[in-house]
Amino acid sequence: MQQFTIGEIHEAIAKTRPDDECLVFRDRRLTWQQVTERTRRLANFLNDRGYGCHTERSELAQQESGQDHLAIYLHNGNEYLECMLGAFKGRVAPFNVNYRYVAEELTYLLNDSAASIIVFHSTFAPILESVLDDAPQLTLLLQVPDESDHPLLPGAIWYEDALESSRDDQPSPANPDDLYILYTGGTTGMPKGVMWRQGDALVECFAGSRLAQSIEDFVADATGRMALIAPPFMHGAGHWVALGTWNAGGTVFVPSIPERLDADDIWSMVEAENIDFLLIVGDAFARPLIDQLKSSSYDISSLTVVISGGAALSAHYKTELLELAPHLIIVDGLGSSEAGGQLTHMSALGGATTGTFPLSPNNHVLSEDLTEVLEPGHTETGHPEAGWLAKSGRLALGYLGDAEKTSRTYPVINGVRYVVPGDRAVLTQDGHVELRGRDSVTINSGGEKIFAEEVEMAVKSHPAVLDCVVTGRPSERWGNEVVAIVHLRADTPTTHQDLTNEASKHIARYKLPKEYIYVDHIVRSPSGKADYRWAKSIANTVSDR
Repeated sequence: MQQFTIGEIHEAIAKTRPDDECLVFRDRRLTWQQVTERTRRLANFLNDRGYGCHTERSELAQQESGQDHLAIYLHNGNEYLECMLGAFKGRVAPFNVNYRYVAEELTYLLNDSAASIIVFHSTFAPILESVLDDAPQLTLLLQVPDESDHPLLPGAIWYEDALESSRDDQPSPANPDDLYILYTGGTTGMPKGVMWRQGDALVECFAGSRLAQSIEDFVADATGRMALIAPPFMHGAGHWVALGTWNAGGTVFVPSIPERLDADDIWSMVEAENIDFLLIVGDAFARPLIDQLKSSSYDISSLTVVISGGAALSAHYKTELLELAPHLIIVDGLGSSEAGGQLTHMSALGGATTGTFPLSPNNHVLSEDLTEVLEPGHTETGHPEAGWLAKSGRLALGYLGDAEKTSRTYPVINGVRYVVPGDRAVLTQDGHVELRGRDSVTINSGGEKIFAEEVEMAVKSHPAVLDCVVTGRPSERWGNEVVAIVHLRADTPTTHQDLTNEASKHIARYKLPKEYIYVDHIVRSPSGKADYRWAKSIANTVSDR
């Protein structure tokens, strides 16, 4: 089994194309050689100040870390990916920070992660300054200037000054046991840090070759692509595809407006840069991109693949996009912080579907009681209920500092370790996985389990619906009842009954919403994921009136 680090793969590919563009953000067009030098400088800067690996993995319990941790508190930009790669090279474990967190949430994250280093944009300086007294383990602050023009925090160092003061010689070798940490989104509970060995994350998260047995094999496979990453890098899908692009020898393009999705910015970049690969996140990204493509003219003939990861992309949105650009292939990528990449599904003109994936190696459906691996067609042979989507093989170590939660999420069945991220699924007779939804947002109503995502898809199939989030709330009659929170298109009149009639074409009647609540926007994370805590508060507030 291959054992490589992310830094050594990048350096090996860089030697074959030092002057090719590696990372493009606004007017910064960094070559592979420049990215190599900048990330070496960051690694050496950290190492020279005593940060790095202090205890090797072989001496630690599974949920422990022996490295310093670097918090990346940034909008998208070249600095984000430089911090990840530079930290890897310096044997420091990088992790993502949700830049929408308020002070209390940020304090929790910095302490839960035991971060000793943070790199942050100036716009976040005020909130960071307000929590520093509550995060005493944070000893190095690197600040990246931005349009906010906030001054340098006391005790902080400008990011570029740190790089300029450092050396660009190659750091001491890293180890495939070194950590990559990915914090979960926290849309249904408190965020937790998922710990991956670099050697495993390289393959399971960052699309490194599963067949390569040497560095030379990696280099030979590096054919290159021009990838535009629309979602925030703080979301796993964003930096997974970016680092996967580098592992394929490609160029990563960052939108010039990183704080929000700007559809004109995206399509203009596709046209100007001859982008061939675009990453989006589900309906929240697809809808404005489709509307922009309908209202303005762009040459997107270079674009061949649109991949959606992190949230479902509705079939009717795929159809709309394919009618506008029939040469495209649309790929659904299913994965999670805990499992890495799992399943993929491709749609082309005339055949767009959502929610069903061909089963791929090391993926399984486990029984509801987590005692056995289910066979195809299990709903007809003794296991009528949806099981748990699971994965075996190269898995994350588990949750930082939480052995109990690790054991629950990574069960061992008949001597085989699996990960069960929380998706309910059915394995059909023909070997396809039909997703039912996340168990964490399941609604128990009238004795039936109803999956929120399934109802959302059904409601969003109505053309008047721009967006929808479904949640449950207490009901005397049903125990819990299904509530749909809906954002309608402007000037598109519709009724509760219209929405119900459309949804009933796709789901059973017992799953239909008992109430629709109309809002002028749906709260989602910058990565496009629904905020179910917000949805539940809206549903309960309306119920209390």
